[in-house]
Amino acid sequence: MATTRIIPMHIGKGKSIAQSIRDRTDYVKNPDKTQQGEFISAYECDIATIDAEFLLLKNQYHHKTGRRQNRKNDVLAYQIRQAFKPGEITPEEANRIGYELALSWTKQNYPFIVCTHTDKAHIHNHIVYSAVSLDCKRKFRNFWNSTKAVRNLSDRLCLENGLSIVENPKETKCHYGKWLGEKKKQSKREKLKTVIDDTLAQKPSSFENFLKKMEEAGYEIKHGKHLAFRLNGDKKFIRCRDHSLGEDYTEEAIKERILGKRNPPKQKQESKAKDKIDLLIDIQEKIKAGKGAGYEHWAKIFNLKQAAKTLSFLMENKLTDYETLEEKAKQLVSDFNTLSAQMKQAEKRMQEISDLKKHIYQYAKTKEVYVAYRKAGYSKKFYAENEEKIRLHKAAKVAFSALNTEKLPTIKELSKEYEKLLTEKKNLYSDYRKKKKEMQEILTVKSNVDRLLFPPQKEQAERENER
Repeated sequence: MATTRIIPMHIGKGKSIAQSIRDRTDYVKNPDKTQQGEFISAYECDIATIDAEFLLLKNQYHHKTGRRQNRKNDVLAYQIRQAFKPGEITPEEANRIGYELALSWTKQNYPFIVCTHTDKAHIHNHIVYSAVSLDCKRKFRNFWNSTKAVRNLSDRLCLENGLSIVENPKETKCHYGKWLGEKKKQSKREKLKTVIDDTLAQKPSSFENFLKKMEEAGYEIKHGKHLAFRLNGDKKFIRCRDHSLGEDYTEEAIKERILGKRNPPKQKQESKAKDKIDLLIDIQEKIKAGKGAGYEHWAKIFNLKQAAKTLSFLMENKLTDYETLEEKAKQLVSDFNTLSAQMKQAEKRMQEISDLKKHIYQYAKTKEVYVAYRKAGYSKKFYAENEEKIRLHKAAKVAFSALNTEKLPTIKELSKEYEKLLTEKKNLYSDYRKKKKEMQEILTVKSNVDRLLFPPQKEQAERENER
């Protein structure tokens, strides 16, 4: 999937509401773009009368709620534009995916039409849905970051169907049909610099020999205040100046490079080491590989929805290589274990406080009985008559001895400490639950990645045997 956008549709300048709706729907339904209407589908509305039905919903909404917006801010409908990578999808598939996207996005509460255009190299969908709900009680509210939300939903559907997505989509004003995943073309200056570097890499014997090789590469040469090159067919020369090509491409710098007195400019380092796994690319390729043994093996263990969720998680969290994913998982496990230990420590101390308070109460309640028991010379008869109280008193004394302190804390001090620990535990529990969820999520994702990219030896052997 190339691009996905949400576009609010307002009343056109100098047009009526009815005409504004009709203009939008007529464009998306254009027979020349939809193969004579073959690739149009609708939900809770008629394709032929969609403009009238949208207008009726709008009028009923005003009647039921009494709410109206000024002409400038009034949204008549919304459009989602969804484009696909050229050659990757059929019009039938595109329309089906667009319909699924619209159903999920509107939660089946708003009528919509899905028109798949095939007049460009890239097949694309126009999804137009009413701003008013089917029950005419509310209007769709375009929330902050809605474009990202619909894009994530669209990405998920594309991945489930083995289609490409844009890994790091950027806001752009270019036409929605432009495939953003394509490699950016070199500018004329960048191309010239590349040719100069390649020519110098051939170790020309002299500056004149360098210029001859540049001519052979298709460049016209002009000598003036500054050395300049022009590719055959171009209108303008490009001068070899600091602010044009950089200090490594001036005439003087080129001569120094030929003589070995100047090192060539350092090339930009790859963002990822060669031995690193590019998760986003590798997993997409696995999903798209389709219909092979690897794909079938994956499908036996996880369905495509799970695969799509895994890839979506990696993209949203910018986990583009395996090492980063592994480190993130380790860190979350460590954080969770730390919080868990703190929770257990707090719970242990709270239990100790509860037990100690109980012993203090029992000690005070049974003190007189135990003193009498001692005065009776530890009489067996007295013990038999007061056994429970005497046992409680002794248990309290044993507990106090274990404290290894000269002075017992007061009930008030213990209660204060308990309340403090209880507050800390509540605060910890919130972080604990959050960290537990994050840990479980990333461990599930890592497990999915491991299973897909690094199958166990037994499974790998089985896969090889299938080939």
